[in-house]
Amino acid sequence: MSKYHLVCGLEVHAELKTASKMFCGCKNDPFHAPQPNIYTCPVCLGMPGGLPVANKKAIDWTLKLGLALNCKINLFSKFDRKHYFYPDLPKGYQISQYDIPFCYDGDIETSEGKVRIRRIHLEEDTGKLLHQTLDGEKVSLVDFNRSGVPLIEIVTEPDIKTASQAKEYGKKLRDLIRYLDIGDCDMEQGGMRLEANISLRSESTDELPNYKVEVKNINSFRFLEQAIAYETERQSEILNQNQTPAQETRGFNPTIGQTFAQRTKEEAEDYRYFPDPDIPPLHFTKVEIKEIENTLPELPHQVIERWRAEYQIDPRFAEPFTNYQVMVEWTELILKRATEKKIEANKLLSDIINKKIDAEIGRSIEDILTDFVRLHQTAEVDTTEIETIIDQVKAEHPDEVTRYQNGEVQLLNFFIGQTMRKLGKKVDMNLIRTALQKALNS
Repeated sequence: MSKYHLVCGLEVHAELKTASKMFCGCKNDPFHAPQPNIYTCPVCLGMPGGLPVANKKAIDWTLKLGLALNCKINLFSKFDRKHYFYPDLPKGYQISQYDIPFCYDGDIETSEGKVRIRRIHLEEDTGKLLHQTLDGEKVSLVDFNRSGVPLIEIVTEPDIKTASQAKEYGKKLRDLIRYLDIGDCDMEQGGMRLEANISLRSESTDELPNYKVEVKNINSFRFLEQAIAYETERQSEILNQNQTPAQETRGFNPTIGQTFAQRTKEEAEDYRYFPDPDIPPLHFTKVEIKEIENTLPELPHQVIERWRAEYQIDPRFAEPFTNYQVMVEWTELILKRATEKKIEANKLLSDIINKKIDAEIGRSIEDILTDFVRLHQTAEVDTTEIETIIDQVKAEHPDEVTRYQNGEVQLLNFFIGQTMRKLGKKVDMNLIRTALQKALNS
């Protein structure tokens, strides 16, 4: 059996939470609409004579995300028409971007290496199909409340080498979009959708494969990981038969954990792209881009590095507190006060993560730190009392004492537990450990 390496790129779609839609003034709130098709107008319904006007805030937010991802910015850009027929696309084309996206050449660091971002472009979302049974008959209904919602698409290079790296990349991207407060990324509702372009190359070559399989509309990171794992196995079997997997679009069935064929994958020419004649091209100045860059907050990785330097915090304890800007600001207040009271930051954050301390935003910081002190408060104990209890523990467990003295030093934790139980109060662990090591080695 030949061995293969995964070659994978992701396309991530995320809706922006602007007040209005991308090319009209309709309300942008498809998931909380009281009825279908109420946030609509001639523009987002594709009616003759409806003229689109681009949403400036959506454009600014797209540029903001690009800058946060180290992207270069095209100072000249435009919107294009992407033609295809589907019932949820009333115009018969989608307003998107083709050859001149707003952002390009960015990256995200993962624990398994850097993932390069090829492009970030802005487009409009489609309507939503609802498959139901009415009066005993199966029908498909269309809700156009989502039609025209601003949608960013982030496309990577084929840098992803494992399913776990794909999952990590997706989570980091979602967390950044939420951190910048430009999108909710509610995956259950469809506010963020994942598509994986998957192929395999032989371990004997570095050349990219001559095919790729796209798995579309994945709505969870766990399903993304499963879909990539399944495709890796499926494509390996095909390649081992000296065949090439079909270049196609597939869906993923989470119930059985398998992908299934949907249609032959389209190429760019199939969409007949051309510049949208109703929307003028966009020109940006370097000053305008700098103004947007200046609105960027301190980003999560920057916060983690600063906390490491200022408070000596291990990144694994810092990361859970950098999901939202308001959480960073609140944690900063706690850390500053903890430093003043000479409380170890790593222990404090660890206790909050493990829910040993309630540090809900808005709670009194003094109460939070008091809880920490109380949690770690140890009782005063006479060394003679400790020595007496250790002698009792040794007498009750002679076999374990012999094993420890013969080299099974991991049994020290057993003796610590037995001693602490007999003491019946919280005592400095280092004091117990030192006393035990002295008693067991004598």
